[in-house]
Amino acid sequence: MSLLQKIEKLNTLKSSLHGKDFLLTWEKTDDDLKFILQVATILKEMRQENISARVFDSGLAISNFRDKSTRTRFSFASAANLLGLAVQELDEEKSQISHGETVRETANMISFLSDFIGIRDDMFLGEGNKYMRQVGEALDEGFAKGVLPVRPGIVNLQCDMDHPTQSMADLLHLINEYGSLEALRGKKMVMSWAYSPSYGKPLSVPQGIIALMTRFGMNVELAYPEGYDLIPEIVDIARSNARMSGGSFKVSHSMAEAMRDADIVYPKSWAPYHIMEQRTQLLMNGDKNGLKELEQVCLANNAKHKDWEYNEGIRQLTKNSDALYMHCLPADISGESCKQGEVSKETFERYRIKTYQEAGFKPYIIAAMMFTNRFQNPVEELRILLNKKTPRVL
Repeated sequence: MSLLQKIEKLNTLKSSLHGKDFLLTWEKTDDDLKFILQVATILKEMRQENISARVFDSGLAISNFRDKSTRTRFSFASAANLLGLAVQELDEEKSQISHGETVRETANMISFLSDFIGIRDDMFLGEGNKYMRQVGEALDEGFAKGVLPVRPGIVNLQCDMDHPTQSMADLLHLINEYGSLEALRGKKMVMSWAYSPSYGKPLSVPQGIIALMTRFGMNVELAYPEGYDLIPEIVDIARSNARMSGGSFKVSHSMAEAMRDADIVYPKSWAPYHIMEQRTQLLMNGDKNGLKELEQVCLANNAKHKDWEYNEGIRQLTKNSDALYMHCLPADISGESCKQGEVSKETFERYRIKTYQEAGFKPYIIAAMMFTNRFQNPVEELRILLNKKTPRVL
């Protein structure tokens, strides 16, 4: 299919993405998600064909990371640059936020000539997504009162509930591996907890995966040791999605049993829901001693489940002994990045390049989220870019 045909195919979808923040995948329709996946595919192909996708002559994309990041930070910068925007990082320690500046003020002060704000806030359970919505409300007021010439769009770069740029990039990776979205129907995907020698890993990746993949007829199994639950409401969303899509969703407590005949596996550590609740309260209270005590308890609990490692023995249980391994990276690799972790060194090496390819879809997903937010008629804008064929590299 040619680029033009891929662009015209977008007309078969009814999306309502213009002017809307992208905060949670389950707030978007199936057509919204399909539209973003297709735009991301088109933008990726345009770059491969040396066609510029610069639709902005100037403007800023504000990068607000309240937690550490490599892939998502650089993916956001890459996406903004692809579309012609400069990136400015908001360092809260160097801003007036550290002196008590309100969310309402900060949101407006950074947005005078900004088009997008990407936010990562995954440390505080019950607070991250709420913070993004507070920023959105402040931007709404600033635009309505004439303070801001445009209302910047917000892209969720990971919160306490969801990691939509990751799960959407993962889905695009699967589409490329299996040939189409429809080809994923009936595939068994296991989102499994895995042992890690650290604690406090967010819940948003497994939650994002189960809430998104169940929408497209996949058979999703969530596996974890007793007590390592996710947010119950999001597990319920996954169950509901599976019923509506004709797929299935189940929860189990054995990695080995869950992995039997799996087509796709995603072994990834996370902290239990109730632990993240406790951790959030301790963080908000500034209780350093309490945090140290909680960490020791959690590490001791994790150590009871060192057998939850994805390795050659477990891999042999999967379909054709070769299920597609996925990870958001960085993985805790036994014998390499740690003594014992989520995945054995030998098994990770089998799929290492595949995980890099998986990560490589994220800049295009973010760019597609920006593109569809800004333009009321993205199909026409893509046509214009294709017709102009401005070389990206002169």
